[in-house]
Amino acid sequence: MADFVEAVLHDGSVIPVTVEGHGPALLLPVRLEPYAPAEAEIMRKWGGDPDLGPVLVDGLSASNRLIAADYEGHRMANPAPGSLTPDHLAADLLAIADAADSESFGYYGYSWLALSGLQLALRTDRLGALVMGGFPPLGGPYRSMLAVTRAAHLMSTQAPDPSAVPVAEAEPGDWDSAAVQTTPAQTGQFVTLYEALQDFDDSAVRLPPGLPRLAFAGAEDSIDYSPQWGGVQVKIGEPLARHEAELREAGWDVHVLPGLDHLGAMHSSVVLPILKDWLPKVGWAK
Repeated sequence: MADFVEAVLHDGSVIPVTVEGHGPALLLPVRLEPYAPAEAEIMRKWGGDPDLGPVLVDGLSASNRLIAADYEGHRMANPAPGSLTPDHLAADLLAIADAADSESFGYYGYSWLALSGLQLALRTDRLGALVMGGFPPLGGPYRSMLAVTRAAHLMSTQAPDPSAVPVAEAEPGDWDSAAVQTTPAQTGQFVTLYEALQDFDDSAVRLPPGLPRLAFAGAEDSIDYSPQWGGVQVKIGEPLARHEAELREAGWDVHVLPGLDHLGAMHSSVVLPILKDWLPKVGWAK
């Protein structure tokens, strides 16, 4: 039976937290609330997995005490445009673990939430395991992501393009034709985050030698953004593959997944088997 608690984050906002299962604690920043049918269909059309959170919790609750909180959804509903720094991000994740009475816990995050896990690991000795999906621990695209988020922020402050169409009507992947649906506060918080990371040198990261750590990404995870979105290429799979030997030497387990792009490698059908295989191997599952 699940327990429901609340965590107070750095900006004073309150996030619901679901605690379920038995075993070593594992913090999952995922959404458990079902999407509306129309929204779920749009996600599937664009390659997403609307059932990700519930599938992960159902699949891991027999081996882990899961701490689930929709941090991304919370930040979209409660933006922190002036304060979403790496320090505050890590403090928020620790607050979620505290609300669940978990002194020691593992963490899995994907994309910018994977980046969040790396920043968390550098600021606490409470992590028992770290899994980063869809963002490389070495060679991360911090500069290109700043360009993308700045472009998104600029578009969110401008009048809507009369030629843009709703996401539901656009061809999957055609972001240039889709209407921007975010607010300046929502996009601004990610500009704050990536600006704060411009001096971050991931080649200098030294995690505790005994911390189990895993990184995975799709081999085809590379996105070319048009000038409208910053005109940059965001590479995820390539730097993970290029640095695989170096990462393994530093203590990482690494999976480069053939044929998968950013959204494909995020699916529960991919992530759950990876976690169910790896967590027991490193002693972070009962």
